[in-house]
Amino acid sequence: MTDIYEVIVIGGGAAGLSAALVLGRARRHTLVVDAGEPRNAPSAHMQGYLSRDGMAPAEFLAIGREEIARYGVDLVRDRAVDVTNDSGFTVLLDSGRGVRARRLVIATGLKDELPNVPGLAERFGRDVLHCPYCHGWEVRDQAFGVLATSPLSVHQALMVSQWSKDVTLFLHEVDEAELSDDDLRRLSRAGVRVVPGAVAEVLVADDRLTGLRLADGTEHARQTIFTAPRAVPQTDLLQRLGAELTETPFGAYPVVDPTGLTTVPGVWTAGNAMGFAEQVINAAAAGYRAAATINADLLMTDLDTTL
Repeated sequence: MTDIYEVIVIGGGAAGLSAALVLGRARRHTLVVDAGEPRNAPSAHMQGYLSRDGMAPAEFLAIGREEIARYGVDLVRDRAVDVTNDSGFTVLLDSGRGVRARRLVIATGLKDELPNVPGLAERFGRDVLHCPYCHGWEVRDQAFGVLATSPLSVHQALMVSQWSKDVTLFLHEVDEAELSDDDLRRLSRAGVRVVPGAVAEVLVADDRLTGLRLADGTEHARQTIFTAPRAVPQTDLLQRLGAELTETPFGAYPVVDPTGLTTVPGVWTAGNAMGFAEQVINAAAAGYRAAATINADLLMTDLDTTL
């Protein structure tokens, strides 16, 4: 049997739960499909969310799940593996269950792929970080290293210099010749040292990051490493529906209007599924905006149909 809902929200992170909360309060029969893989799971805390600053991501999501349940929203721990559009949307779950809805919110986020440096992934979310707005205050004034993944890492090195004046940019596999004159001038003025050469491994002692070892054997003492993971948007379902994507330096993301509506009528997206830089607070706002728009869309559709 295929269960029928008004709206299915695919993704149980901040964006998806926020959308579900608004839809539930609007008395829309709603299902959240949650695979349980939030992007910020490696982090012990989240920052910059007014009234929730410092809260553990897992606690934040647990509270969100409790809140949507108050309004009759269903939540299933499962993964959406396929979706079809035929006078409504049918979503096939990994368990084999099929569910159907009039509207979709796809909030499947993205995955971070870290540089292939031994020891790096094990420290991610602890003393290997990617966002100074998320973690900069907690590691302020420490000795920072920035592990370059592209020439765009210059921007990251310049940004983290706001939180520490001891910053070293390790070019890793980026050729120094790829840096522009403006890059070098800004790095110099910010006091950021530039070290060429590939990084061979992350150094750890007593469960603390202590530095980096280069391929030539030289070691550089550092306390915190910032790096920009390769963003892998989870857009498979959007592509199956034929949504238009646009290429960015951080991956291909759906073309959306200000409410998150994609080029597929009836399909909205929110959170990191629609952009690399969406923080938790932005994702929650996008979910709210999409849900309010969907409720109005369903209301007007039904009113016009009965005329």
